Amino acid sequence: MSSGLDSLVLKDEDVQMMLAAQVHIGAPNVDFRMENYVFKRKEGAGAYLINLKYTWEKLLLAARAIAAIENPKDVIIISARQYGQRAAMKFASYTGAQAIAGRFTPGAFTNHVIQDKFREPRLLIAIDPALDHQAIMETSYTNIPVIALCNSDSRPFLVDIGIPCNNKGIKSIGLVIWMLAREVLRIRGTVSRSLKWEVMVDLFFHRDPEELEKDSKPAVEPAVADPWAAAAPIEAASTIPTFGAPAAPAGIPGATAPLPAVAPASDNWADQSWDPTTVPTGVADGW
Repeated sequence: MSSGLDSLVLKDEDVQMMLAAQVHIGAPNVDFRMENYVFKRKEGAGAYLINLKYTWEKLLLAARAIAAIENPKDVIIISARQYGQRAAMKFASYTGAQAIAGRFTPGAFTNHVIQDKFREPRLLIAIDPALDHQAIMETSYTNIPVIALCNSDSRPFLVDIGIPCNNKGIKSIGLVIWMLAREVLRIRGTVSRSLKWEVMVDLFFHRDPEELEKDSKPAVEPAVADPWAAAAPIEAASTIPTFGAPAAPAGIPGATAPLPAVAPASDNWADQSWDPTTVPTGVADGW
């Protein structure tokens, strides 16, 4: 399909990106309807390897089908798999399609009673035919064509255009959807084929919310200045002042004289004698 025009030929840069994202790594099992897209199997009964030539040709065919839809909002991309939800929303953002990320509401394509969820798309894009089987089944009732990412063990039942690739890897799903969005924009004329698309492929990769929180926090928290550290130290007084008994104010009637000094008590209480004259006036009478 892509052998006619040089601009549609699979470039070495795209092949290197596919190999780095492990787009060609299939599942340990293979469906009999996907055998034509399998290159060979790894040694030791490993995973099947998908032929990237067929992946590119099916991707171009899917991009032409998407670009043929006049209203971009009539295209719906759905992903029940968590790893493909971010890619689905980014595809919808750049191409103008609608995205259904998460659980699909049964009857959204056939039941008119569900007014909030009811939609009438002209084309459906599914990330995984196994997880999105409910939406694919409903499209068969309304004659809606389906584009799906199919692994080696996927069951391409009711799928019109199956793109053979690894639909379980985070980087694989993001790269295939990124390349699909790029080809759609190139066919529409929005992006030139001679220039590199400025959108990074990393935006289509799934990211864990915990990793996002770690990246948002600074690596080293800035030290908070201690307000007490800059204050000058308080010097201790060399001598402790002593305060004597207050003197009687002169010229004030009713003022009493200061109390006489009491001798300090000795350690032995038996040697002490009590002198009633030392008791202030008025205290002994009150006893």
